[in-house]
Amino acid sequence: MGPEGADDERYPPGGPVPRPLALFDAALTRVGLRGPLSRDLLLGAFIALASAPMLLSVVVLARAEGVPFSPTAVAVLAALTVAQSLVLGVRRRSPLLCLFLVVATQVGVFALLPGDVAYQGLAPYVAAYTCGTVLPLRRLSWILVAVAAVMGVSGFVFALPPFASLSPPARVPDPVVAGTARLLSAAISFGLAGFVGNSVAVRRRFARLERLRVIEAEQERTNRAIRAERALMARELHDIAAHHLSGMVVQAGAAEKLAARDVPAIAETIGWIRIQGRETLESLRMVVGALRELGAHPHESPGAGFDGSRADGAPVPGVAVLDRLVAGARAQGCEVVLERTGSTCRLPPVADVTFYRVAQEALANARDHAWGAPVRVVLDHRGSEVVLRVDNDPGVEREGAPKGLRGLGLVGMKERADLIGAVLEAGPTDSGGWRVRLTVPIG
Repeated sequence: MGPEGADDERYPPGGPVPRPLALFDAALTRVGLRGPLSRDLLLGAFIALASAPMLLSVVVLARAEGVPFSPTAVAVLAALTVAQSLVLGVRRRSPLLCLFLVVATQVGVFALLPGDVAYQGLAPYVAAYTCGTVLPLRRLSWILVAVAAVMGVSGFVFALPPFASLSPPARVPDPVVAGTARLLSAAISFGLAGFVGNSVAVRRRFARLERLRVIEAEQERTNRAIRAERALMARELHDIAAHHLSGMVVQAGAAEKLAARDVPAIAETIGWIRIQGRETLESLRMVVGALRELGAHPHESPGAGFDGSRADGAPVPGVAVLDRLVAGARAQGCEVVLERTGSTCRLPPVADVTFYRVAQEALANARDHAWGAPVRVVLDHRGSEVVLRVDNDPGVEREGAPKGLRGLGLVGMKERADLIGAVLEAGPTDSGGWRVRLTVPIG
């Protein structure tokens, strides 16, 4: 979690983490550094080590010019540098407190330095950057102005007696010059780091909003495909129901005429009416349940299904015309083989059309995304279940394949499988091809 973690609840998670950072994060977790406090304390220790050469160079330079620091002053400067670095442990929990403590320790450092020396470690840069990532630009600007003013005033005050005696003499003893130098130094260092942090935070927020927009657009795309698929299923089930109800009306009329003459025939006719009525009611219950779900819009213009087809009043297809579907795929240049195994059993109408549509979509996917690869379609009747399997070998992307609709075909197939209580499996094969498998229990 970065210093801008306060925004994590309002924005979606960030993008993929670079592999080196992921490995470093895993290494820290393995050694027990899981929370932000422990990791920031580690950062503070690293900053303290990195600041040590800078402090050492100031001490060595002062000695070379004949105005060395006293051992006590060197020890206090080192302690203040270490404390300033370890304060970074609270930078994410309380960035303003962190900045205040860093500035306070920096004022202590200035008290021990000549007025014309503006040494500071790396901690002020990190603290200002952290505030930049979590504060609005207007508030950040006022805080940075206040920090620069504090630094300028401290530079002016510590150049006056008796504070000037705490440090080696300055080559430019004028308090105004010393205060101005400290003010400008603080404005540049704190201001640059703070505004860089603010710019980074703005870019990250923009990237998160962009990812959110893409996610929402993809979700809306999927929802539209589901609604269109449900509308197509509703029309198909309407055709099924209309076909069977028409037959029931005809048979009921025949039963009425035979009532006085042929009792066995009446029993057979009424039995047929009962079976057809039950199947029709089951189909209607399925489609009503699907269209009743939240997000369905049966009043929309249905449009095309996931295979691009429309009902348009044509008879609803089923497994009986799989041969015609395969022949059409061969005519488009695909190498397709159809196999039927087991003892053929009569499928419920809604399952019958689902088998056909799933096979149609699987063949369309193979044609678009595995062009030139052999395809095998197997319809296996196993007594208690019927299994449709469509396998294709690895192939190449066909020119003109619909890039923007990738994945929505599987959404449509899953919607149909859920409607009839079937199991749909789709995924890569060991050979690198693709397999679609639909299993429907019978009974």
